[in-house]
Amino acid sequence: MRRFARNNGLSLVTFAFFLLFLIGQGVMGWLVYREDQQEHGETAPGYIAYLVSPHFVEATSENWESEFLQMGMFVLFTVWLHQKGSAESKRIGKEEEVDRDPDTGDVPRDRMPAPVRIGGVAETLYSHSLSIALLTLFAFSFAAHVWSGAILHSREELAHGGEAVSALGYLKTSRLWFESFQNWQSEFLAVFALSVLGIWLREKGSPESKPVDAPHDQTSDSSEGGGEGKKQAA
Repeated sequence: MRRFARNNGLSLVTFAFFLLFLIGQGVMGWLVYREDQQEHGETAPGYIAYLVSPHFVEATSENWESEFLQMGMFVLFTVWLHQKGSAESKRIGKEEEVDRDPDTGDVPRDRMPAPVRIGGVAETLYSHSLSIALLTLFAFSFAAHVWSGAILHSREELAHGGEAVSALGYLKTSRLWFESFQNWQSEFLAVFALSVLGIWLREKGSPESKPVDAPHDQTSDSSEGGGEGKKQAA
């Protein structure tokens, strides 16, 4: 168990924080929604029922979609785009390990992932599976946002003498895009900040940072000259 925790500490801690904050969001959201319902003389749902309500689903999916969009696009951007001096960028004008084709390295074939051993379409899809997975999660989150948002918007419209809208109709509203854009812009601002601040700032011990003594114009975590030999030796 101790070895498992050591080997998977990053995923365990980040998922624990995710679960903690998700529960906190659910509890606080339920209390807010219950107060709102009571003010309008309506019966408030129980906590479990609230977790599958449009109010909770919209708030949750609205944030998830921006996270998955940010990470999916960042993975794709770093394939072709560079930022001189950033640890988040590949070196400019040089081949990296991540650029090489399968079977051209020194990885034993029996240790390669199954899709690579199969080859063909399976290998091609696997070669882009990370961005496919992230953008698929974005698509599902966005669909949940549209579905739940349409229900909430319709309830508000009906309460004020308006008309209900379908999910397709909700796509045409400024409310949906206001909710989406306010999250999307913040995610790309965070990526921009990490990519640019890392040119001049350091965090010792973090793979998201260059070495503390690295020059500002060094791109990625290896030096422009002798560092390549160090990287290969490592």
